[in-house]
Amino acid sequence: MKVFSFVMILLLSVSFYSPYSAFAETWDNKEYQWSFKPAKNGQPATTEPYYEELIEKFGGLYIGDTSEKELYLTFDNGYENGYTEIILDLLKEKEVPATFFVTGHFITQEKELIQRMVDEGHIIGNHSYHHPSLPKVSDDRLERELRSLEQAYEEVTGLTDMRYLRPPQGTFSERSLGKTAEMGYTNVFWSLAYKDWEIDHQKGKDYAYEKIMERIHPGAVLLLHAVSSDNAEALPKVIDDLKQEGYTFKSLDEWRIKQEILLP
Repeated sequence: MKVFSFVMILLLSVSFYSPYSAFAETWDNKEYQWSFKPAKNGQPATTEPYYEELIEKFGGLYIGDTSEKELYLTFDNGYENGYTEIILDLLKEKEVPATFFVTGHFITQEKELIQRMVDEGHIIGNHSYHHPSLPKVSDDRLERELRSLEQAYEEVTGLTDMRYLRPPQGTFSERSLGKTAEMGYTNVFWSLAYKDWEIDHQKGKDYAYEKIMERIHPGAVLLLHAVSSDNAEALPKVIDDLKQEGYTFKSLDEWRIKQEILLP
């Protein structure tokens, strides 16, 4: 994980100037629900053209470089269901980086897991403190949701490097994207996911494996939920088989550095 420490140091040396403030009064607050259009046979997923336009406008991410066999593994952690430690053991064994988007409940109740994630080179992302739909709350409430989680993160880890946001409930608006970008956040959506969060309706590791592998594509941002027993059981084979197919797992920091290098 030494490469991730180097990337983090480099990131922290960058000054984040926000060019968005001047346009805040014109931001539309119509709420949208994130959706993507999966493809098969290794072809990249797509989304609504307007969603893509908004994400690009505010420097967000839903898919990486589709010309490279690179993957970005992300987990949403609203609460603990006994599988995160198993997932962390696997990621350590396979030397795979991940980003864990956490809520206030998780970060205050699972401090040891949070510290372990950091110690093992993973990224902690902001999923808001109380998980509201950000377009539905005021600017003040939106800022409190993110800053409160930042404060809890600093209290647990001593770090102040939280800079990736997974919009709660998958909802967004031009205003929520603009406001959070103004706060220094990169909104991270996804190009691969399946219905894995219903803990009483798990369908087995083979089902999870097939759902992931049938939709995998270069540049994929995978959204998985750490509460899923199916995911915890399927991931070893998923990771091994994807590596055999020539895929590499990258961190969001590596994506961000690549984007900054490509900027004019």
